[in-house]
Amino acid sequence: MSKHNLNLHGIVPPIPTPFDIAGNLDVEGLARNVARYNNAGLVGYVALGSNGEAVHLTQEERLRVVKTIKSAAAPGRPIIVGVNEFAAPAAIDAARRAADLGVDAALVITPYYYKAAMTQEALLRHFTEVADSSPIPVLIYNVPQNTGVVIESATIASLASHPNIVGMKDSAGNMIAIADTIRRTPRDFSVMCGNGGIFYPALAAGAAGAILAVACTAPDPCVELYDAVNSNDHARALELQNRLAPVSHLVSAGLGVAGLKAAMEIAGFAGGAPRGPLLPVGPAEKEKIRAVMRESRLFPGVE
Repeated sequence: MSKHNLNLHGIVPPIPTPFDIAGNLDVEGLARNVARYNNAGLVGYVALGSNGEAVHLTQEERLRVVKTIKSAAAPGRPIIVGVNEFAAPAAIDAARRAADLGVDAALVITPYYYKAAMTQEALLRHFTEVADSSPIPVLIYNVPQNTGVVIESATIASLASHPNIVGMKDSAGNMIAIADTIRRTPRDFSVMCGNGGIFYPALAAGAAGAILAVACTAPDPCVELYDAVNSNDHARALELQNRLAPVSHLVSAGLGVAGLKAAMEIAGFAGGAPRGPLLPVGPAEKEKIRAVMRESRLFPGVE
């Protein structure tokens, strides 16, 4: 029996935060994006994650982003909110504020400011303390390429026994580690792949689903790949993996948030430029993104 009622079996996009030409929050564009995502077979949405530039938003802007996504989301789609604070009391406060907005879960980042002191014992204590007091379920967010901190599979397995820790997003791209986490954790603990490079193999190894940047610009192919694995059509899943992987690399590890937003613009979504200190992609980079999207044959409208 599951220890929570969240449906995390499927694809969840970590929704970027669009800005207008003046650099202000574009709530109308954000609502349009979510309305379009509602038709793509996605099972939920992440607000204020890494791709949402949460660390570049004011508290008021974060509130508006969450309210906009929740208002625009189709009924029954859980909303997961990024919690990016480093100390447990601050993370608990953020989770409580998110709960007050009616969201369904908190995606809690590994604390990393004092990274040399972030031992596995420290991480175990931190997530336990947050989960003990969070009014909504907690997912662990492992993203060492941004934090410089890795939460190990054995630590995750220990945390998986907590009744309020229901899963994790693993963006490390380490297939050996994510497979070990899947092996060590119970079936009602949702391991979500956060790296497009190992999307298909992670699902084949038993991941519940994926939270992928590339799903923000190519939601339908991501859902199709997930469905292909579940129907044991591994030839189709592998084909989609090979077509998605170059796009995924470019809009995540390659060009990051700026590249993802440019790809979204090319695909007809509201993206805009990232907020400083991030810089927008240049004309040559944007043409490279367009070429890779065209070569993938996943974007019929892209010429």
